[in-house]
Amino acid sequence: MTLLNESRTRRRRLGVGATAAGLLAALLMGGPAAATPDPGDSPAAGKQLSRSAAADTEAAIASGEIPAQDEVVHSDNIEHLANIPKDALPGTNSDLAFQGQYAFAGNYDGFRIFDLSDPKAPKTVAQVLCPGSQNDISVSGNLLFLSTDSSRSDNSCASTTQPATEKSSWEGMKVFDISDKKNPKYVAAVETACGSHTHTLVPEKKNVYVYVSSYSPSATFPDCQPPHDGISVIKVPRNAPEKAAVVGFPVLFPGEGPDGGGNPGAPTNPGVSKTTGCHDLTVLPSKDLAAGACMGDGILFSIEDPENPKVIDRVQDNKNFAFWHSATFNQKADKVVFTDELGGGGAATCNEAVGPNRGADGIYDITGKGDHRKLVFKSYFKIPRHQAATENCVAHNGSLIPVKGKDIMVQAWYQGGVSVWDFTDSSKPREIGYFERGPLSTDTLRVGGSWSAYYYNGHIYSNDIAKGFDVLKVSDRLTDPAEKVRVDELNVQTQPDYFD
Repeated sequence: MTLLNESRTRRRRLGVGATAAGLLAALLMGGPAAATPDPGDSPAAGKQLSRSAAADTEAAIASGEIPAQDEVVHSDNIEHLANIPKDALPGTNSDLAFQGQYAFAGNYDGFRIFDLSDPKAPKTVAQVLCPGSQNDISVSGNLLFLSTDSSRSDNSCASTTQPATEKSSWEGMKVFDISDKKNPKYVAAVETACGSHTHTLVPEKKNVYVYVSSYSPSATFPDCQPPHDGISVIKVPRNAPEKAAVVGFPVLFPGEGPDGGGNPGAPTNPGVSKTTGCHDLTVLPSKDLAAGACMGDGILFSIEDPENPKVIDRVQDNKNFAFWHSATFNQKADKVVFTDELGGGGAATCNEAVGPNRGADGIYDITGKGDHRKLVFKSYFKIPRHQAATENCVAHNGSLIPVKGKDIMVQAWYQGGVSVWDFTDSSKPREIGYFERGPLSTDTLRVGGSWSAYYYNGHIYSNDIAKGFDVLKVSDRLTDPAEKVRVDELNVQTQPDYFD
């Protein structure tokens, strides 16, 4: 079913009933728990809604305000080419990476490799069972990197869940050799403080540096002690990955006291996460620049010396940002888009009650030069299509669509679907295309939807938590020039210089 974007946005006004109002109060008034991290080792149990909220959802479907359960809809400039359901790995689908004709799809139970030679019919090349959330994934040359941010009995792929209070528990980075795509081999593991929620590669000729983001320390966790105010840096020799090791822990939020100098969160800043590490980092190696989304803070820093990154500027938004989740540079490196994962990805925040400025993107201009550069807030962007109270929806992972002279992104919004939007004018961002499914349930809030949506060599690829791997094609005069741009490898948190 294809609908015109304009007519849909005028009609979708869901989410102001009792259930949404109660959720809004919890999100606004809560402390750090108001911005819990991404879903855990397994999908969260569904939350049964009130009869009135369920009735509102059914009525919205009947009137055409939202798609029917599992129905696929999209704007006229988006085409849905393929869907590959989950197979041997039943866990939550997570992030994506790309190399040549292959896509690498993370899953809380391991990872899957697809052959994209025919984007209309991707073929599974391998499925590797290796449990450990989130299994955030990236690739560089013959190496694949996998994050483990759940406490395990050991570093093997046969490990089981074990409390973080036990010293023998393991969390960190795993490294695989993917020279044979049909038979990846596990070659190294590096334990890191507080595990690895996400990671970012800074690749060099002989070595790959891995910036590890993790957070939420506790005095009861032997391997995750406060203050946890920085990132782990791992050095991986390409020719001897078994020698991978932590080479530093640069402090990004220096300060006195047990929690360092990051955002204190509640009660000082109600509804804002206390900064106890970073959630995600994005690097732009061609400019020796990086941006960090660090719970209660957004930072800009230099990676000229990759083992010793240096913070240039730091910003907070204690009015509308609950949890700084991820960052994306524009190609000129004079803007950064930060995302706010209000509700941790498990709440229905794309509704009229929450409004357009929370659970949204924050667009910042970068002004000045060198170490005097500053992040200057310009505007918020949020999808204009309201979602049902049963649909988890908030800003999540996206990438640039490489069009010279324009700033255009594709972005995942969980059950809000996939959005293509233009922020060339950083004060007036606008959506130019979308793809989404109807709710997974009409009476229960179940976690699902697009975790990551990225543009790679002419197509958009989305990893849907519940529904599997989707391939989309965007055809629009604004995005068509990107068809000519090709890269050999794409890890979105290691942004390429598309026009060098």
